[in-house]
Amino acid sequence: MVNLQNDACRLVILISGRGSNMQTIVDTIVRESLPAQVCAVISNRADAAGLDWAAGRGLTTHVVPHRVFDSRQEFDAALAEVIDQYQPHYVLLAGFMRVLTPGFVERYEGRLINIHPSLLPSFPGLHTHQQALVDGVQWHGCTVHFVTAKLDHGPIVAQGIVPVLASDEPDALSARLLNVEHRMYAQVVRWLAQGRVSLDENQIVRVEGVPTRAFLPDGSLLNPSGEE
Repeated sequence: MVNLQNDACRLVILISGRGSNMQTIVDTIVRESLPAQVCAVISNRADAAGLDWAAGRGLTTHVVPHRVFDSRQEFDAALAEVIDQYQPHYVLLAGFMRVLTPGFVERYEGRLINIHPSLLPSFPGLHTHQQALVDGVQWHGCTVHFVTAKLDHGPIVAQGIVPVLASDEPDALSARLLNVEHRMYAQVVRWLAQGRVSLDENQIVRVEGVPTRAFLPDGSLLNPSGEE
């Protein structure tokens, strides 16, 4: 568990595009006055729409363009140099479309979190909605997890589900899942800000006071007790 003491939870968010999850996280922090601060939003693409959105809300933004580096290691070193200026408690990947090197992952071990559009360990990598349709699964979903050197296989913080319809195409399935992604990632940030998330000795995630981290198709957190 990250020791927040009396500090606000410092967050750096990495994006590659519009950053819709980033937007939801920022709006949730502001609306609910959470004890968290988005110190910077960083993209590997100068044309990422999320940068303009973040700058318009007074957030610090940076671009670290991956194409100017000769190797993944050089890019990751430059990215880490920018991140470390802010001494974040957590680095949140929110549609950041770069595979990070083991050295980078190790640098932020236990502090690097990603959202992936499938029910991991099923369908790691890209084109997850197409993979789900090809395999004929009846439930699809998303996963917030700690990042490890093995791509899309880190300890699971939370998962959400949506039904797969017979008429579905990848774009429709993606759109149905997006609301669950937004609400789930925002809830995970609440837990992080409250200092409730930890990893046990078996690398299983525990969230203090939360018996389940399963999210339903409407984006609500499953209540196993059935109580209001």
